[in-house]
Amino acid sequence: MSRTGKVLYVIVCAAGAAAGVGRLVAMAQDGGWTVQVVATPSALGFVDLDELEKQTGRPVRSRYRRPDEPKPPRADAIIVAPATYNTVNKFALGIADTYALGLLAEAPGLGIPVVVLPFVNSGLAARIPFRRSVEQLRAEGVCVLLGHEVSESGPSGSDEHPWKLAIAEMDRLTDPS
Repeated sequence: MSRTGKVLYVIVCAAGAAAGVGRLVAMAQDGGWTVQVVATPSALGFVDLDELEKQTGRPVRSRYRRPDEPKPPRADAIIVAPATYNTVNKFALGIADTYALGLLAEAPGLGIPVVVLPFVNSGLAARIPFRRSVEQLRAEGVCVLLGHEVSESGPSGSDEHPWKLAIAEMDRLTDPS
């Protein structure tokens, strides 16, 4: 399914799986998406910024732009992967204390489809605040992929399964037919 001309924001958080986010970007690009990577401030040390910028042809964003900087393209859809415990909980509460969370805070209200692929350990995933946050996000129409995807380590460089699930779900949500 081609998404030519459509812009997908990939919001990456500080989890071990972040090192493999280039695979998610490649899959999205193969599906015709133009990809804008947004990293939480903590995620900057988990990703290869130069490689992601080369891959997308766009700067990795992690902060609000200055007035003299060009506006990035508007997102048609957003995938948050890997999503950390903090990001899932803050997203559900509407906390917008970073650029990434600001984008997420307004996305449901703007009708932008969002897929969240959490990578949290089983102890955190079992906590009531996390479970409540997942329920709140789903109630607002956000797709939170849980089950096989909840893991302490997330996908390795060669494990594409969770990334494929996120892309497949985004394709389903944005299919015009």
